[in-house]
Amino acid sequence: MNERIRAPEVRVIDNEGNQLGIMAIAEAQEVAGEAGLDLIEVAPDAQPPVCRLLDWGRFRYEQKKKTKEAQKKSKQVEVKHIRVRPNTDDHDIAFKTRNAIRFLKKGNKVNCTVIFRGPELRHKDIGRDQLLRIAEGCAEFGEIETPPHMEGRRMLMLMTAKSDK
Repeated sequence: MNERIRAPEVRVIDNEGNQLGIMAIAEAQEVAGEAGLDLIEVAPDAQPPVCRLLDWGRFRYEQKKKTKEAQKKSKQVEVKHIRVRPNTDDHDIAFKTRNAIRFLKKGNKVNCTVIFRGPELRHKDIGRDQLLRIAEGCAEFGEIETPPHMEGRRMLMLMTAKSDK
């Protein structure tokens, strides 16, 4: 009993946006055929349902074109990874920091990871210091999005490029 009954009449809008009024579906299809356009239902829940006269092929072409243009303008952000150990030397940290700065300048995110092995896991503070030294070196170009936190035997920190506002 809860079936949807198709309305015998629809509100018709032409391709310029002008309302042609409420008419029977057959009459609306006839008007569309005379104009060489398609009758497309745009608001099925309205009372009466709203239909529009338009060239369906051209409409789809323009939609695809808009979508493609929007994709061109958007920039895909990559996540670059930097891995260090708790006993990584100062020179190597400086080298990794320079790489992180290079990534941030390009607008990428940088995921910094300290990997602990065996007894190194007792000295999480050393790993946190390593990550904070990298973040301090990159402070001019990036900011910490996710502060250092442990995931298993790894300590992670995520940095993003500073927004140019």
